[in-house]
Amino acid sequence: MSMQVGAGVVVVDYGLGNLRSVTRGLERAGAGVEVTDEVGAIDRADGVVLPGVGAFSEGMENAGPFRDALTDAAAEGTPLFGICLGMQMLLTSSEEAEHAGEGDVEGLDLIPGTNRRFTGDLKVPHMGWNELDVVREHPLVEGVDGEHAYFVHSYYAVPDDDGATVATTDYGQPFPSIVADETGTVFGTQFHPEKSGETGLRILQNFVELCEE
Repeated sequence: MSMQVGAGVVVVDYGLGNLRSVTRGLERAGAGVEVTDEVGAIDRADGVVLPGVGAFSEGMENAGPFRDALTDAAAEGTPLFGICLGMQMLLTSSEEAEHAGEGDVEGLDLIPGTNRRFTGDLKVPHMGWNELDVVREHPLVEGVDGEHAYFVHSYYAVPDDDGATVATTDYGQPFPSIVADETGTVFGTQFHPEKSGETGLRILQNFVELCEE
């Protein structure tokens, strides 16, 4: 059996994530990574990553079998990190489902709120490098205020509680680019840390340290 490197991080494979680059990023950050579609693996993890690209309704449908395990992990204080669509899935709902005529789709509801579509004459998706403005302290954002990260998204999170916003980014208006729940152990980034160079690596390292606590 190989030696455990750092924290044991489970990357949830529910069919919609960019798993290879997320895994590589986490390994560079010092984690031992298990990519799995096995629900039981979540219980054993020091930390859980919910990556995701694509549509909210499809994401929630695919992640359905993991819902209870993710909710339990959050309740137990296991760090749970949602990336891009994975972050949006931490919220309660999304206009995207409605927009696509799919009615109400229930998110994980770990950070109460909804996801809205960029409106007006803004080019959608919001794509490329943009600045992070840290608005409250959280272990994840240690050392990244004012740095740039890589975004690709058409929807953005609107948490019910302003206090859930950890960092904002400006695209026609400020929107939450990092959110966290009250306990601080459930959080997400709208951008892709695994594609955000040194800034992203720092965030992944901060996450791995959190998992080791």
